[in-house]
Formats: sequence, structure tokens, C-alpha cells
Amino acid sequence: MLSPRLVALLTLLIVPAASLTWAADSPRKPNVLIVMTDDQGLGDFSFMGNPVLKTPHLDSFAKESVRLTDFHVSPMCSPTRGQLLTGLAALRNGATSVTAGRTFLRPGLPTLPELFAKSGYRTGLFGKWHLGDSYPHRPQDKGFQESIYHLGWGQLNSTPEFDHPLIDGRYFHNGEEKRYTGHCTDFWFDSAMAWMKQCAAKDEPFLCYLPTNAPHAPHIDLAKYIEPYQGKGPAPFFGMIAHIDQRFGDLDKFLTEQKLRDNTIVIFMTDNGGTAGVSTFNAGLRAGKTTYYDGGHRVPCWIRWPAGKIGEPRDIATPTQNIDLLPTLCDFCGVPQPERAAADLPYQGQSLAALLRGEQEPAERKFVVQYGQTPKKFEACVVGGKWRLVKGEELYDVVADRAQAENVAPQHPDVVKSLRDYYEGWWSGLEPILSDFVPQSIGAREQPVVELTSGDWEGIYADNTGFVREAVGGPTGGHWHLQIEQPGDYEFTLRRWPAQTKAALGAKYEPSAKSPANKKQIKTVGFPTIAGANVSIAGKEQSGDAKASDTAATIVVRDLKPGKAILKAWFQDAAGKNLCGAFFVTVVKK
Repeated sequence: MLSPRLVALLTLLIVPAASLTWAADSPRKPNVLIVMTDDQGLGDFSFMGNPVLKTPHLDSFAKESVRLTDFHVSPMCSPTRGQLLTGLAALRNGATSVTAGRTFLRPGLPTLPELFAKSGYRTGLFGKWHLGDSYPHRPQDKGFQESIYHLGWGQLNSTPEFDHPLIDGRYFHNGEEKRYTGHCTDFWFDSAMAWMKQCAAKDEPFLCYLPTNAPHAPHIDLAKYIEPYQGKGPAPFFGMIAHIDQRFGDLDKFLTEQKLRDNTIVIFMTDNGGTAGVSTFNAGLRAGKTTYYDGGHRVPCWIRWPAGKIGEPRDIATPTQNIDLLPTLCDFCGVPQPERAAADLPYQGQSLAALLRGEQEPAERKFVVQYGQTPKKFEACVVGGKWRLVKGEELYDVVADRAQAENVAPQHPDVVKSLRDYYEGWWSGLEPILSDFVPQSIGAREQPVVELTSGDWEGIYADNTGFVREAVGGPTGGHWHLQIEQPGDYEFTLRRWPAQTKAALGAKYEPSAKSPANKKQIKTVGFPTIAGANVSIAGKEQSGDAKASDTAATIVVRDLKPGKAILKAWFQDAAGKNLCGAFFVTVVKK
């Protein structure tokens, strides 16, 4: 029998060196807390010089942190989240857009919570997920042991959260629908702190992911946060940020009181460039969200770890990307790096551990920022040191020209060629898979009842309530990519409006006059002549009766076989004329 001392020695010999990073600095593994806000640009902080907005708690944190000042995400939401959790470029991991069947991660990719859970961490998500609402794409399916979240991109106006408010709204706890009281920002922060306290009481290291849906529209918050900004700019937007700032201060105080501050790696970042605050202050950057100029994807990334020997608070100007955070955290926390297919390797991030600890000089590097509902060649930004190649033709030196006002491509053809050549190689490994859609499952034991919404129709932007009211998608709507998990008969319940509205199929449903969702520019379309419903899936087409006065129509399709399938569901009138898609479909295996 081996002695305990020999066993310990052998263990040290076989554990990879990277996994010993934490052991040299601390008696226990560090905790990890990632706070990411939504639609908050680099200029939306008083720390960055905003002349109106006050963010004292975030400012204090920034002053205590190592600040990555040339840090890049995707110009939109879901691609940023997918990159963070997989450490792979959006066009490689599958989540390339915020809608249109493009928000799902490729199956089998290792995720940050999965990696940490395997290494003994507790993992929790509190807030906005936006990488899929049904199996196998929910947070609990991707490694989060505790998940408290909303559906879609946000409450009230996203298609799956149709009319559910930000105040006294609903949430999902590990897949079960529940209700909360108060504002959602408070609920996410309070839930995260309660969970971290439980982990600390059990002496369990944790990975806590706290992505708020604020300050993304709709800009709804408590009056005490909004009133100080009335008449000074986008008051409701600034109020949402002020609310986040207050709760971030509470969070920092909590870490101190629970004696978690020193050995918790805290990362604060945002998910894309500026939105409502751009016209007030944009930190000298050009443009904002959705664009390939720096204002669309250059965001704050502030990292604090007092026990981690990452040096004094300072700026690091080396270009970095959010795909770098997964390998960095693995190195810091003694978590083995993910095993990847060879084809994925060119699209993975690089560990910043040595850079953050001052043990490594910044390396020359190029990387690509790209996303898209239908990604197109050179619809991207290539980052290479101080250079930005935008859309394959525009070249900017962001050190000399932070605002990207002067295209210097004619003066530097060699730089343009170098960046284009890099992109050509990068793109060549992606183009063959860009038409591969990741399916949602029906008939899975893990989720017997699946609620599909138009937000996941391929190629159609129908992920908010305004598009539903306007009946986008034409007379048959769009289609879903599905995976039929089990053979058998399936029941499809088709709706024009979500079930909670109790609105009739033919109704011209409008929100109440007092609702923030009531927007005069949206022209709601009703279909009072609905008389039939249709389902097409896996080569089978089934029709059924429907009444405009009913809230739903149900069709059973028999003997479906396991495998990938495309589903369409739509409504007709009595003469067989197609009217509109079914924007909401509930699927149950009988």
C-alpha cells in the first residue's frame, strides 16, 4: 500500500503545471465572479470621463483593478456570451447572432461552467442567458448547477418574455417558472449573493456568472435612480446604470464582509459597445453597438484578485478578446484547459495569466471580431496591434486616431495585405460550417414540453414583440431547426399570441395603454379570418381546423422518427389562403 506522502508526491507529478497556479498563492482555489452588463459602452462610466453619469462604485473597482484597455467582444449580445463561455470565436462556436436560429452553441463544446464543475467548483448563473431557452441549450444543460434567469434577450419586449415586466416579473429556476418581487437588477444581485454565501459556508469554491439584462432596453427602473438624470441625457438608461452601480457596491461590500474579497477573481465587463449613451459620451470611440468600429466592440474589462499576485492596478494596452478569459481563468484556478478538436484550435483564445502577472511581454497577435445573422466574408474587423481593418478595406491606426476618423489604407497597403491574408486563412476554416444550424430538441426526457417562438425562426428577425405584432415572416412564417429525440406521435399547439395573453388567434392584441410596450409606431396586424392551421415537419404535412375566436389550434403528427427536422407552422383562412406563421408553438410527445 502506498504511503500518503508518496501518493501526494505522485499527484504533484501528474498534475499539469498550469493547474498548480492557484496552489502557490493560496491555501484554497480562488473563487470566480464575472459581472457583465448589457448594452453599456466604454463611455458609460464616470471613470472613463462621462460628464453626466456617476458610477462611484464601479469607478472604485476600476481603480483597484488591472484594466485591459484594448479589450474586444462581439458587437452584439449572444455572440459575446457564447465566446465568453466557450473560449471560441462566435463563428466557430455556433452562436453567431441574437436571433434567427443562430443563438445556440454547437453540441459537445466544453463550456466554462462544465470545466469548473469537473474541477470541484460550484457553478451558478444569475440573470441574462440568451444562448437558448430549451433543451439542450439552457444554462443547466451547459454546466450551471444553479441557474436563475429570464428567457430571450430581456423582459417585456423579447418574444419569449412577451409582456412580462422588469418589475415584479417572472424568472426560471433551473427550468421551473417562478415569480420575483421588485426590480430584476435587485433580484439578480440578491440571488447571486445568497448563493455565494451558501457556497462559502460549505467552503466550496464557486464560479458565479452575473450577467444583468440592464441597461438594455426597455429602460425601466425605479424613480430614485432615474430622477437625478432628468434633463441631462437619456435619464432612464443612466438610471439603470446607476442602479447597477449601487448594487455593484453592495456586492463588493458583501465580498468583504464574507471574507471572500482577497481570493475571489472579480471580472467586470460589458457585452458590446454603446447604445443610448453614445450621443452623450463615447470615450472617444467611433459608433456603437452592432458596428465593426471600436465603439461597437471595444469595452471595459477590469480584473481584481488581491491574493493572485497580478500586480498593482494598472492599464494593459495589449489587444485582447473575451475568448481569452476562459483559458486565463483555467490557468489561474488550476482547471485543466479544454480538449479541443484540431479544427477548433485556430479559433480559441489565449491565456492572459502570464501577461496579467507581468511575467510575459505582450506578444504580437492578430484576431477577428465577427458575428452575424448570415455571416459574410470580410463583414468583420481584424485587430492587429494598433491597426483595425474594417470590412476588408478600411484601415485605421487607433493609437494615432482613436476616433477612426481617417482611413489610411492607401498609405499602408502592406498592412492591409497582412491583415487581409490573416483573415483569409481564418475565414477558410469557417465557411464550410456556416450553413450548419444547431437544432433545438423536441421529445427529450430532459424537457417534455417545449415552447418554440418566432425568435428562433431561421433567417427572420422576429425576436421582439413589435415584430410579432406586425406579423413579420410572410404568410407562412419562418421555420425552426429541430432534433426529434424519440420516435412517436407529437402534439403541436399553434398560437398567434403567447398563452399568457389569452388572446384569440384572430385578435389584434394590443398591450394596455399604460404599458411601456405600447408603442404608437408599431402597427399590430390581426387575422380575423383564421379558419385552419398547418404543420409541416420531417416530410409530413398535417392540417387541422382553427377558430379565430380560440386561443390556439392543436395538430397531432404521427410516427415521427428520430433525427434532424425542419418545422413550419402557419394559419390559413377558409379558402385555403395562407395568412401568417404561428409565432408560438408548444410541442409535446404524446
